[in-house]
Amino acid sequence: MFSEYLQHLLYGYYPYLAGTVFLVGSLLRYDHGQYTWKTGSSQMLSSKHMRLASNLFHIGIIVIFFGHLFGMLTPHWVYAPFLSAGTKQVVAIVVGGIAGVLCLVGGAMLLHRRLTNARVKASSSVMDNLVLGLIVFQAALGVVSVFFSLGHLDGEMMLTLSSWAQSIVFFGGGAADYMTEVSWIYQLHVFLGLTIILLFPFTRLVHVWSVPLGYITRRYQIVRKRG
Repeated sequence: MFSEYLQHLLYGYYPYLAGTVFLVGSLLRYDHGQYTWKTGSSQMLSSKHMRLASNLFHIGIIVIFFGHLFGMLTPHWVYAPFLSAGTKQVVAIVVGGIAGVLCLVGGAMLLHRRLTNARVKASSSVMDNLVLGLIVFQAALGVVSVFFSLGHLDGEMMLTLSSWAQSIVFFGGGAADYMTEVSWIYQLHVFLGLTIILLFPFTRLVHVWSVPLGYITRRYQIVRKRG
């Protein structure tokens, strides 16, 4: 009975707690703490390997984010006519595996820099190190889960996890039941992902909300020499 209760607590109620804190916390921080709404870049303190590590980390995490967003929340019937669940699973393994390695390597480099570089370490908060450590660990779990996914090339496990995610997001009910037979690696991966979402408003990750999309379509600036 306790295991069943824990299952519903972690995968039925915890997602809504994390989602509520994510949205309300981000709104409150934007409203009351805009001076803290920044990336807190430490590149000026030490630029060694910074560009490589940052590029690997951000490219990897962006691909992972959109891959999970569309992969998990797109109903099976939308892509079923032209893409089987097994084929989608293989695509997810290849693309997700590459992106996971990029994120893991870049994130590990950034974390090592924060923990060993004296100047960067002095300017880093406990939450900075915690959330980066969690993301690196999450990326590592994702890479390890690829090997577990090789045993489910029929796509059934992916469909189960997608059904859980869609049940949560679209308020389908009974979401926790989908996680009953799911391997521990996926359960831990999901739980850690929810925890990162929960902590999001209290970290520098809030700068994601301010992604400068307008920069892509902005007009050229005219710069004149002084006479």
